[in-house]
Amino acid sequence: MTMRKAMAIDAATLEVLRHRFFAVAEEMGAALVRTAYATNIKDRRDCSCAVFTPDGEVIAQAEHIPLHLGVLPWGVKGALKILPTGRLQPGDVIMHNDPFIGGTHTPDIIMFAPVYYEDQMVSVVGNLAHHLDVGGMVPGTLTPDAEEIFQEGIRFPPVRIQKAGTLDDEILAIHSHNVRTVYESRGDLLAQLSANRVGQMRFDEICREFGPETVMAGIDEFANYCDRRMTAELGEIPPGRYTFADWLEGDGISSDRLEIRVTVEVGRGRIRCDFTGSAPQCRGPLNAVRPMTLACVYYVIKSLTDPSIPPNEGTYRRIDVVTPPRTIVNASFPAATGFANATTCQRIVDVLLGAFAQAVPDRVCAAATGSMNELHIGGFDSDTQTYFSHIETYGGGYGGYARGDGESGVHTHMTNTRNAPVEVLESSLPVRVNHYGLVENSEGPGCYRGGFGIVRDMTFLGREAECVISADRVEIRPWGLDGGMPGGGARFHHVRGSESVSLGSKVRLRLQHRDRLVVETSGGGGWGLPAERDPTAVAADVVDELVSRERAAGAYGTVIDGNCGVDEVATAELRKDKA
Repeated sequence: MTMRKAMAIDAATLEVLRHRFFAVAEEMGAALVRTAYATNIKDRRDCSCAVFTPDGEVIAQAEHIPLHLGVLPWGVKGALKILPTGRLQPGDVIMHNDPFIGGTHTPDIIMFAPVYYEDQMVSVVGNLAHHLDVGGMVPGTLTPDAEEIFQEGIRFPPVRIQKAGTLDDEILAIHSHNVRTVYESRGDLLAQLSANRVGQMRFDEICREFGPETVMAGIDEFANYCDRRMTAELGEIPPGRYTFADWLEGDGISSDRLEIRVTVEVGRGRIRCDFTGSAPQCRGPLNAVRPMTLACVYYVIKSLTDPSIPPNEGTYRRIDVVTPPRTIVNASFPAATGFANATTCQRIVDVLLGAFAQAVPDRVCAAATGSMNELHIGGFDSDTQTYFSHIETYGGGYGGYARGDGESGVHTHMTNTRNAPVEVLESSLPVRVNHYGLVENSEGPGCYRGGFGIVRDMTFLGREAECVISADRVEIRPWGLDGGMPGGGARFHHVRGSESVSLGSKVRLRLQHRDRLVVETSGGGGWGLPAERDPTAVAADVVDELVSRERAAGAYGTVIDGNCGVDEVATAELRKDKA
């Protein structure tokens, strides 16, 4: 039984409650990161936490991973259809990782728990965390040659991993028997449980301090407040119909390009994003389920309106999204979904930005690196008789925009994870990092250039390991805007001895002792005509060895005379080549 009672609430109390709700979600995230075992969570922070109504509507979601804006709420809602609130009791904790119930891919495990106050359910607290391994064909679970969900590890339907306060050892045993990295994975599950416990205690404190009726009224009014703010912002976007399309470079099984198309209609205080015309769901693991597409839409609209509007159910009331079934933006069982969050979601963002650039060009950046650039390395250490596994996503360049250059070497759009420090990488994997930096000449030239991509050169020191790369933008480079040029494409090389082999954007290979792997991610597209770029800014990039003198002259028309040092950029003799 849930508690909902209409009552008036003053603005001051609402503001205090708003901050308290978000403090709960943020503290849950801190607890999850601090108690997690795997690098992917404790260092890279590939996780999110949120507070929900008893019906699964989001009240407050900590700003961790943009992709989880739509995924985590729908993961909770989908689970509550199978395990409705009437079947739950204090001390229950629900876990699942089924993308078709609500989620992304199988390594993302969702865990949530009801919060009771005086025997009434007042909220739900939950989190999502990417696990190192959930079984499947390869260490790390995900592989570009998967053709169905059954090849992507164990799937848990919504199950009570904790019942009335007692952990279910049988469910934990099923989990442990199906993953390679048992120590880290079990530790991460327990960290998720602990994060939810923190959320339950903090929400209980709010109810004790303000009273449950005031809290419930605050939840309702907070959603209305977010709705009012978003409605005002939507009125600032010119009414109209805007269409854009972009392509993915194959699905890992086939090299055929996959179109993603959107038509955005703005008017009468609403936005409608229609993805009709997008490619059918594919054989490979690039299929996005509907919650993933919703997350992309929510992210883009929030970014282009007022990013300070809190992520709440009310924020998205006036956004309609059409995702035709059995397409790459709304895949159906048993499609493989493993790499949709790394690549497909980023392309969905690109097409949305391309459409909105026609309506609000001064708010939109050119195309960014276009992929999370996933790299998995995992295998079995015969000396220790244990499995090792590591997943990382590499940043790249953001697109330039009307007021500045794109950022370099960062995660873009739907991901917000940190990089794994070299010291952590070398201590958790049998690798040596030879070089880590930015890729010269990878920016998209423009009046405001795109950011530069990342290069990481590694030598594998173990005996043998599986390696999986899932990326994009090797052939179809990130596009520019308003006369800006495309960013440099991604490149991947496998070096064995004296032989260097260029790899595609989606590949699975086996590393042997002393093999090198060189990853170069794409830069961002430029904004505006390159010839209009400030020559001093061009010279600064040349001094930093990010842009070559030849590129400065050829792409920007800026010739740098003499030896230009760091302290001489401002006074260097620069001229525009008028030839």
